[in-house]
Amino acid sequence: MRTALHGLAERGQSPWMDQLSRDLLRGGDLAGLVDSGVLGVTSNPTIFQDAMSSGNAYDAQKRDLQEDDPKEVFLALAAEDIRNACDLLAGKGSSPRDGWVSMEVDPNFAHDTQATLDEARRLHSLIDRPNLFVKIPGTAEGLPAIEESIARGIPVNVTLLFSLDRHRAAAEAYLRGLRRFRADGGDLTKVASVASYFVSRVDTEADKRLDAMRGHEVLKGKLAIANAKLAYQQYLEIFSGEAWDDLARAGATPQWCLWASTSTKNPAYRDTRYVEELIGPETVTTMPRKTIEAFLDHGRVADTLTRDVDGARRILDRFAEIRISYRDVTETLEREGVRKFADSYQQLLDSLTAHPARR
Repeated sequence: MRTALHGLAERGQSPWMDQLSRDLLRGGDLAGLVDSGVLGVTSNPTIFQDAMSSGNAYDAQKRDLQEDDPKEVFLALAAEDIRNACDLLAGKGSSPRDGWVSMEVDPNFAHDTQATLDEARRLHSLIDRPNLFVKIPGTAEGLPAIEESIARGIPVNVTLLFSLDRHRAAAEAYLRGLRRFRADGGDLTKVASVASYFVSRVDTEADKRLDAMRGHEVLKGKLAIANAKLAYQQYLEIFSGEAWDDLARAGATPQWCLWASTSTKNPAYRDTRYVEELIGPETVTTMPRKTIEAFLDHGRVADTLTRDVDGARRILDRFAEIRISYRDVTETLEREGVRKFADSYQQLLDSLTAHPARR
C-alpha cells in the first residue's frame, strides 16, 4: 500500500527512522516500517540508552559476553543491532541515501580529534557493513576527523549541525576527504556522507529567547525552518560547478542534508511540521517512531523546501535586528547537544555496570 513516506521518496527525499532497538528488530516492527516506506535508520546514545535500560531483550547476549568493561558490553550489544539493521535495509530504495544505518562515536570524544578518528575506524571495522554511516559530531575538533575518515574510505554522518557556517565547514571537510581518497586510488563510489542538520531544537532555543523579550511572537517557530531552508540552498551551491562535477564524474555523491530533530517539542505546533515544511530532493528526513506514525496518519506531502527562500533570509535578518544572536543560539545548541549525548552515554554505561551480565 502506498503511504505518505512513499510520497517523500517520490520527491527525492529518503525517509529514515531515528530509533533502533532489539525489540524493533526481533518483533518485525522495523521490517513493517520498511514496508511502509522507511529507508534508513539513525541511532545515538540517547536511543540506545532508552533501548537497553528497559525490558530484557539484551539479557541473553549480556550473559554470553566474556566482558566486564561496560563500554565494551555496550559496543557488543549495539553492534549486533546495527549489523542486523544494515542487513535488513541493504538494497532498499533507489536513491544514493537509501538503505543506510548510522552509529555514533563516543560523544565524550566530541572535542578530541584523534580519539574520534580512532573510534570511527574501530566502529567501521566492528560493524563491517558497506551501508554503515559512522556518526561524527560537526564540532571544530570533529571536522578534521571527518576529513580523515572520508580520506580513509569511511562513510560519515556528520551530526549535531546547527549553523550555516558549521554546515559549510562539514561539506568542505567532506570534499577535502574525497579528493585525498581519490588521489590515493580510492573508489569514490564506496564512500559517502550526510550532514545532519538539527531542526526543532533551534526553535526551542530561539522561542525561549523570544519569550524572554516579549513583543515578537510573530517570529516564534520560524527560525528552525528558515535555517534549514538556507542550509539546503548552501548545499546546492557547494555541490555544483566544475570542481564538483569532476568528482561526480569519478563516482562521488554529494553530502545530502539530513533533517534531524524533526519531532515537535512545542505542543502548539503541528506534530508533523518539521517534516512537511522541509520536503525536497536530495535530502533525508529522519523521524522518531511517533513522528513517523503521525506522518503516516495525516502527513501532507508537497515540495516545500525551496518555497520562499527570500523569506527565510528575512527571518534571520529579523532576529539580528532584535538582537537575538544566531551565532549564540547555534553555539549554545551545539554545547548542549554534546553534553546531552554524553550524559545519555554515561547513563547507559552506568546501567550496564549496575546490571552486569551474569554467567
